[in-house]
Amino acid sequence: MVAGFYGTYEHTLDDKGRVILPAKMRHGFDGKAFLTQYLDGCLALWDPEAFDEQMEAMRQRASTGRSERNLARVWASKSHEVEVASNGRVAIPAHLREYAGLEGDVLITGFFDHVELWNPARWEEKVQPEELRLTEGLDG
Repeated sequence: MVAGFYGTYEHTLDDKGRVILPAKMRHGFDGKAFLTQYLDGCLALWDPEAFDEQMEAMRQRASTGRSERNLARVWASKSHEVEVASNGRVAIPAHLREYAGLEGDVLITGFFDHVELWNPARWEEKVQPEELRLTEGLDG
């Protein structure tokens, strides 16, 4: 991975459930991406190569037991190929917007090999305690 995805950007869903990716996060998508439910109630947007790696990891997990197999089934069944328009616009299917609680404002964050889309309130709830811990660690 050369640089990966990083940074935090505030954007808004339009009336059709679309969001525009920041220009700095459009590399690697080349018009195509994969959108999945992800950890802690966010959505993950993967470029094709990273999505293939995730698919392989899920295939391997599925062979380790019933619970892992069902987890892989849910993940695969909730994954969608989406178009990344030349202006960075991505349509988010309604059931994924519902899963992530996306209505209006969307926080777009880089997470190394993928981009995450967050409801800003959920981000604060899930991530702020660690953000404070990091700040205290750097200051202390």
